Amino acid sequence: MRGRFICAVMLATALLSSAAAAQTNPLWHEEKTKNYLPHMTWPEVRDLLTRTDIALIPVPALEQHGPQTPIGTDYFAGVERSKLVAQKTDVLVVPVLLAGQSPYHMDFPGTITLSTDTMQRVYFETVQSLIRHGFRRFLLHDSHAGNQYVTRYVVDRINQETQAVAIALNDAVVAMTSPAQSATAPAAQPFDRHGGVAETSGALYLFPSLVQLDKATQPRLTFPPHLEQIVPQVAARDPAASLVFLAEALKARETGKKTSTAEMSQTGVWSERNPREATAEQGRRATEAFVDAAVRFIDRWKQLRPQQRP
Repeated sequence: MRGRFICAVMLATALLSSAAAAQTNPLWHEEKTKNYLPHMTWPEVRDLLTRTDIALIPVPALEQHGPQTPIGTDYFAGVERSKLVAQKTDVLVVPVLLAGQSPYHMDFPGTITLSTDTMQRVYFETVQSLIRHGFRRFLLHDSHAGNQYVTRYVVDRINQETQAVAIALNDAVVAMTSPAQSATAPAAQPFDRHGGVAETSGALYLFPSLVQLDKATQPRLTFPPHLEQIVPQVAARDPAASLVFLAEALKARETGKKTSTAEMSQTGVWSERNPREATAEQGRRATEAFVDAAVRFIDRWKQLRPQQRP
């Protein structure tokens, strides 16, 4: 009798649980993440302010990344890296925009591009809101290289026009690279940038369920002749060649430079390598190196300038 009663209770519990699950959104799979603003309540933000006055703001993009990785690649990469940083040292992760500056990808459906003015106003006003709540230090993390000059402008506005202090996180990560590493010239490798092996590897590690590696193909690149001749130097990471190359390459079709993505690559991938070479292990190593450098910088900043109470 007792056994039948226990079975009945267990059956009723299972049925109730099943009914409750059926009444919730079947697409919801997200789990609460520490220090991630969209998941937090206002008392949790208030509590975090007792431990840190630093906010980390990803600056991503919504743009094509070839047939194998999603349009949200830069958004997910920036947010996921920032969340990993925040698990190791207290900072508030503040995603604000998905889209960034991507005019050169506009021939590919789904890309969204914002003006410099729109972006800088949104990020600056975001910082103003956070300053009002007590945050005094800001890190802006470019997960799309095309945003870097907008980010630096916002950083300068914060430093020049507010009581807060701001730094570009990507610059901070470079600052934490050891002198020995900087002095070692990397071996020349095939040209591999937007949507290539490195970026696809990062996606395989950070958000693997969104990668369709079987859809990747070998890119066929075409460059204007004057840029074609310096590609090997760019691939070898020659700083001067890279600056000259990127000043002209990947620009909107309307500029007449013949370097919009569609004018250089049919698939949208900007690489001499096949993205199918990508692996989650490559992505893990790159991600951990970035996160480690970011955490070391933030901890160093906390030592150099302890939190100031507003």
